[in-house]
Amino acid sequence: MTAPIRFPRFFVTSPAPCPYLPGKSERKVFTELRGESADELNEALGRIGFRRSQTVAYRPSCLDCQACVSVRVVANEFRPSSTQKRALKANGDLIATECRPWATAEQFELLQKYLAVRHPGGGMTQMEETDFADMVEHTPVSSYVIEYREPGIGAEPGRLVGACLTDFQGDGLSMIYSFYDPEHEDRAGLGNFIILDHIQRAAERGLPYVYLGYWVEGAERMQYKVRYRPLEKLGRAGWERMPADEQRRLITNATAPRRRSLEEGLPAKDGRAAEYKLAD
Repeated sequence: MTAPIRFPRFFVTSPAPCPYLPGKSERKVFTELRGESADELNEALGRIGFRRSQTVAYRPSCLDCQACVSVRVVANEFRPSSTQKRALKANGDLIATECRPWATAEQFELLQKYLAVRHPGGGMTQMEETDFADMVEHTPVSSYVIEYREPGIGAEPGRLVGACLTDFQGDGLSMIYSFYDPEHEDRAGLGNFIILDHIQRAAERGLPYVYLGYWVEGAERMQYKVRYRPLEKLGRAGWERMPADEQRRLITNATAPRRRSLEEGLPAKDGRAAEYKLAD
């Protein structure tokens, strides 16, 4: 006779400044993941909008805002846009390896470079190597780190240019956190490529979804998530397909600042020259 699954106890955090929308505050509801049923609990909570951070599953529970929306890509129906095809081609020689969730100094160095360029002044920039190890290694569920390396010479492994901490669930892959070399001149679309690779991995394994976490309309750094079609979002009635016309509108809005920079020959907001191709 199997032991009954312990019903989790939930807790609520105190309000804190929202990291996505100025002038807003955030509050989270969370529970601990532990024991033999941690995988099942994590998957069940993931289907209702929770995310994992180490041994905790959480989701927004804000009093006056519902801007954070869980989104997932339908893997077996995904068809890459022309821009996404270019990212696949540009990075198709990378060697992706599924590694056990064990942090390395090489990964941490890459994370620091990524944070300094893409999220300067953010809370994670203060992360020390022991904090990074906790993020990767303190997992009670089926997790791994996918490393993306350039081809090596002989038996030597190539340069690490990207990595993603990923949870393996019964209905898909949940991308917990990804980072990459943001200044690699010969690697256009590395961040896109990591997501595209996860979509391909899920489809090859017969898993229906790739979970991208929360999307916040109006938060510029979250808009890349709407570029993966078809996309499902979690609402009051459950998961539903984002209408094609709505997604086209969101993609247009997301690419507008970069399009203007390209047309005017100005640097993009991340400080890099606007020399990339626009999303479709």
